[in-house]
Amino acid sequence: MQGKCGLFFTSYQGEAQIFQSGFQKLMVGLFILALIALPAILNVHLTSIMNTIFITVIGAVALNLLTGVCGQISLGHGAFIGVGAYAAGQCTLHGVPFPLAILVAGLITAMVGMVFGIPSLRLKGIYLAIATLAAQLVLEYVFLHGGAMTGGSNGLLLEAPQILGFTFDTEWRMYYLLFFFAAAALLMVTNIMRSKYGRAFISIRDYYLSAEIVGVNLFWYKLVAFGVSSFLAGVAGGLAAHYTGYISAEQFNIGMSISYLAMIIIGGLGSVIGSVFGAIFIVLLPEVLNIISNGLGSYFPDIVQSIVALKEGVFGLVLILFLIFEPEGLAHRWRLIKAYWKLYPFAH
Repeated sequence: MQGKCGLFFTSYQGEAQIFQSGFQKLMVGLFILALIALPAILNVHLTSIMNTIFITVIGAVALNLLTGVCGQISLGHGAFIGVGAYAAGQCTLHGVPFPLAILVAGLITAMVGMVFGIPSLRLKGIYLAIATLAAQLVLEYVFLHGGAMTGGSNGLLLEAPQILGFTFDTEWRMYYLLFFFAAAALLMVTNIMRSKYGRAFISIRDYYLSAEIVGVNLFWYKLVAFGVSSFLAGVAGGLAAHYTGYISAEQFNIGMSISYLAMIIIGGLGSVIGSVFGAIFIVLLPEVLNIISNGLGSYFPDIVQSIVALKEGVFGLVLILFLIFEPEGLAHRWRLIKAYWKLYPFAH
């Protein structure tokens, strides 16, 4: 009597499943249950870090869809997140229910992103990056000089979000709201990558001439990539605005765009799980540096100021080291680890 060893598929639909085995489904289910129970053992500070990670994951997976999957470099991602923040803020300030405000913010940001994505038909590589950088600078100017629409240099104050009379006014309550949106964004992008749109994005990224020859409408699919990416960026911006309760133009500068670009490079271009790894890494890096500086401060008081000044340099150094030693990102290392234990003890 012989038994099957491994995974066997008899259709493309079976092979394209998100979770291809019962063990994967079990582990994901346990992981979700652990995340649901996690706030019970976390203090306020750690819960706030998790909330920041959830928001950052949405923004990172949005940029990875555009840059990592479709190959369209964007240096204006921070500004698109800002558009969503201001749009959602204005909606709730005028009495629009929070869920509808987040949806409207995503749609408005999608339209703005598609407008700035129009040059992508003729511009590629560094030229497209410069075009999106121009979008970043234009939108920054609008944020700062938008008058009553943006609050100018004073910004906007927002209240805690409400859904059906329930107010999310604590870190623990916001945890579950942001966890829901982050999970929905990851599931959305994963399904897009399994669809014909995802395959078209990858073909444009890998070799656009061949994609065009076989009938892929480059302009349409690039525009859709900008639209979907900007929609998720707007959702992330709206959530961030209502989580912090304050919006200012300084929050959405070029530094934010570069940080998100670093996330998807460190996590792994074109990978959904890489977006998660990159977001976690970038959010936790300042926390780790703070712990190190506080620990050394008790022994070397004079070195603390130097470590604080070196934080930006450490960020750049980490990015360079990843580009040199792990160019495919943390997602690639995760795949190698899984492959090792899958074959253990016969891995070679």
